Amino acid sequence: MTDPQPPDIDAELVDALIADQFPQWARLPVRPVELQGVDNRTFRLGDELSVRLPSAEHYREQVAKEQHWLPRLAPQLPVPIPAPVAVGRPGRGYPWTWSVNRWLPGETALAAGAARGGGDVAFAQDVAGFLRALWTADADGGPPPGTHNFQRGGPVSVYGDETQEALAELAERIDVAAARKVWEAAVTSPWTGEPIWFHGDVAPGNLLVRNGRLSAVIDFGTCGVGDPACDLVLAWTFLDGEARAAFKAAMRPVADDAMWARARGWALWKALVTYDSHVPRVMAEARRVVAAVLRGGLSQPGGVSSDRTEAVTTRGMSAASSRPARSSSAAPLSR
Repeated sequence: MTDPQPPDIDAELVDALIADQFPQWARLPVRPVELQGVDNRTFRLGDELSVRLPSAEHYREQVAKEQHWLPRLAPQLPVPIPAPVAVGRPGRGYPWTWSVNRWLPGETALAAGAARGGGDVAFAQDVAGFLRALWTADADGGPPPGTHNFQRGGPVSVYGDETQEALAELAERIDVAAARKVWEAAVTSPWTGEPIWFHGDVAPGNLLVRNGRLSAVIDFGTCGVGDPACDLVLAWTFLDGEARAAFKAAMRPVADDAMWARARGWALWKALVTYDSHVPRVMAEARRVVAAVLRGGLSQPGGVSSDRTEAVTTRGMSAASSRPARSSSAAPLSR
């Protein structure tokens, strides 16, 4: 039996769903957000609301999770997070439940270019402050790793087969020996603490900024309770220079070398499996992240760059763009 296929998730569909199920908002304009995610499609509804619809069957579990847990997490966090207002039913050919949330003002860090050009230390410290608050939130009864979040919060070794396959395919194009050391450090540094809350997708598309400071955090679709190491990947995927150093310093009281090793493994896995993405932006980002991950010590998110590593990491980029894209069930998420 195949998964149900939704119709095109566009403003026309959202407008019809709203008119059918929430007539009080039927006169409000529906506009797609500029930066769409992979797991969900998001639309602005009037000036104060947003509509968020899963894009495929394997993302549908995230709706009920966010509806239940976000109101419980919000009072424990230093910046706003999405506030569910209503839950929509299947309709008009769309097969899953969906959410109406409060609109959160701000620009994504990706669009704003925060932490670029040497890095924005204040922004990095803001993100660290948010994570430290989230990690200390009451985790009693929270969702453990599973299909709802593609095993975020569990051991990174769950993606061992994908990682080894990618390393084999990239054997002549990156420093595989260095990558294997990073991976080995990640899978041999187990989490031994109690399960705690994590976001699961701390990416620049999910971090909103105003005046250069973190103003909100969105997209909790991959959140859960477990090992929070995956929340540290921003050190390689976005932050650089002084901002990266400030982020690590701010997280030092709660993130030891073993956690940084696991985080580095999460960053490496994702970059490897998207290294030959057919989407140019994703491919370029994956290659930049691989280069960043392969620099420095095994437990450090930075360090002195190696000319050899840089050269071998980017070797064959032009030829690779014609290769079939690797896929991952846990593709990057955004607003």
